[in-house]
Amino acid sequence: MTDPRPARSRARLLEAATTLLRTGGPSAVTIDAVTRSANVARATLYRHFSGANDLLSAAFMSLLQPAPMPPAGDGLREQLIAVVEGWCEAIAEVPAMLTALTWLASGPDAGDYSDVRQADSDSTGPLRARIIQLYSVPFDAIFDSPQAAAEIEVPDRIQAIALLIGPVVLGRLSTVADFDYSACAEAAVDGFLATHAK
Repeated sequence: MTDPRPARSRARLLEAATTLLRTGGPSAVTIDAVTRSANVARATLYRHFSGANDLLSAAFMSLLQPAPMPPAGDGLREQLIAVVEGWCEAIAEVPAMLTALTWLASGPDAGDYSDVRQADSDSTGPLRARIIQLYSVPFDAIFDSPQAAAEIEVPDRIQAIALLIGPVVLGRLSTVADFDYSACAEAAVDGFLATHAK
């Protein structure tokens, strides 16, 4: 029988780091603060995480929702709107500060998109690469389809994701209380399709 204590201590550490990240931002996620909040020894933390950056990355990733996958059988526009609206819901739930700081705190450039796309999606690797993977999965499913190949000239994937998700992130950062995410998603998709139509 497997000892459940390591899983419990890792969960407590991650919960403490996530709480600190939500309330105080990346600078609040220190080894001392996390071990104190989780009531876990420093040596135990290092059994689960290589250091503060690894812990911060895990905390960021725990705040991000799974990728909303496109509905099967719908047209290209409907699939893109469904995915962008799915991201709207996730982005609207994440504190605005974290939306902004995710990229700023995520380290060096991720590298080529093809390398990021093929990398393992486990807890290793730069946070930025893991976030790109998470955001790109539903778009790859759409853009790799025969339907997309027939209807649009697919640009660089990072540019496509930025064009489709960027307006939503900007809307979240604006902190406008009545920002219409659904209208923003539709406008972003319609603009993208009009610009890249064959």
